[in-house]
Amino acid sequence: MKKVAVIFNGGTISMKVDPKLKAAVPTLTGEEIMSFVTGIEEYAQVESIAFSSFPSPHMTPPIMMALAQKIREVLMGDVDGVVVTHGTDTLEETAYFVDLTVDTQKPIVFTGSMRSGSELGYDGPSNLAAAICTAASSSARGRGVLVCLNGELNTASEVTKANSMALNAFRTPTFGQVGMVDNNQVLFYRETERHQCQCIEKLEDRVALLKTCTGMDGSLVDFCLERGDRGIVLEAMGRGNIPPAMVPSVQRAIGRGVPVVIVSRCFEGRVYDSYGYPGGGRNLREIGVILGDNLNGQKARIKLMVALSATKDLAAVRRWFEEDLYNER
Repeated sequence: MKKVAVIFNGGTISMKVDPKLKAAVPTLTGEEIMSFVTGIEEYAQVESIAFSSFPSPHMTPPIMMALAQKIREVLMGDVDGVVVTHGTDTLEETAYFVDLTVDTQKPIVFTGSMRSGSELGYDGPSNLAAAICTAASSSARGRGVLVCLNGELNTASEVTKANSMALNAFRTPTFGQVGMVDNNQVLFYRETERHQCQCIEKLEDRVALLKTCTGMDGSLVDFCLERGDRGIVLEAMGRGNIPPAMVPSVQRAIGRGVPVVIVSRCFEGRVYDSYGYPGGGRNLREIGVILGDNLNGQKARIKLMVALSATKDLAAVRRWFEEDLYNER
């Protein structure tokens, strides 16, 4: 029988409503949560590991780094896969960070819940059961980090939280989910490839994320430079275009050796250097902006952190983001 380690890391799955506060707070231990997952012993031998009880917004890049190291240590043992419980608000960021920094063929599956243990329809146990089945499945090997909620399987590199309350909150824009867990059986419907992984010793987390909007100037970019940020991600408009008043500040950042990555604020699609006007994608790329393909802002920020932790060579950082984007030019 396969052995799966479950690393408990807080989130709504570990919460119940405090009667005085009348709001959900961390309460349940890993053992208490596992007690709701009845019958799982027929599918896997489970080892419970306590890591934290953080609410999702309390997650930070240094904690992500520590969690990734913990996952590496656990994978060096006799386990066949790892499940990580996590708050859903920042789950996609931590899952993507682990995907980029932990090199393994063994399945790593992130899960959580949209409802606390005090709510009707508490989805934590069912999500955890499906995640354990996935981590124990041979078909999940070599697919990178997976995210499992509501019986749906998505890759950490593609998925995003698309709804603040629905049980199927996690979705993959454009491409759709990669698989599902049906009657405890793990099914995959399309292939995915892990393109990149970089083991890092130290983390450069001074990376800012800014969302562009109509009439915006470069004052926030300048502020990021003044406070010492080492990288900037801009959620640009459409195909990767920004207001022209921002361009001088972006150019100033690049001139100081601070990489600027452009992604789209749109839910679907990717950025491309289609437009040549001031602030257009072609203009930005000519002054040195890096295009982030179809990543959303929060994932591009995580990727830029990892890239800058591995190298300060801006050409190497550009290749890490654009290696597939212009391979036919």
